Amino acid sequence: MELVKNIFFNTDKLVANNTVKLSYTGLLFQNGATEAHIRYGFGNEWENLVEADMTKTELGFQIEVELLDKGTFNFCIKDENDNWDNNNGNNYSFEVEHPETALIVTGEKSVRRLSRTYIWSKKVKLAVYKMLIYIPKLITGNYKRKHEEL
Repeated sequence: MELVKNIFFNTDKLVANNTVKLSYTGLLFQNGATEAHIRYGFGNEWENLVEADMTKTELGFQIEVELLDKGTFNFCIKDENDNWDNNNGNNYSFEVEHPETALIVTGEKSVRRLSRTYIWSKKVKLAVYKMLIYIPKLITGNYKRKHEEL
């Protein structure tokens, strides 16, 4: 997933308490830097500040980061010559979502609601499938009802 130009994550969402792989192909990588270091923290105050080396690959500089439940994931990157990429002074900042708890069943009502939702999703999928199969047959005239006899 690309959230900002030249910043990629190996997941669709940044979810707290999960590890993500960050790939950086920005200005430092494009200018031929041989090393990159990341400085990152969480929340508005950059809590749990970490400085780490990134690994250079064909896909850019990469690192795996454990996301904390602090609201935002903030970082900036520098090369071996102390050239910084800090998103034009704004630093890179991404929202970290809370783990989904919607599927946790806490009572009988939740089970019924979940069952109804599941059943409706199955009905919708079946209806779409039938439309995709039978509408072309109806249009071309290749559809015969089972109870019709010739």
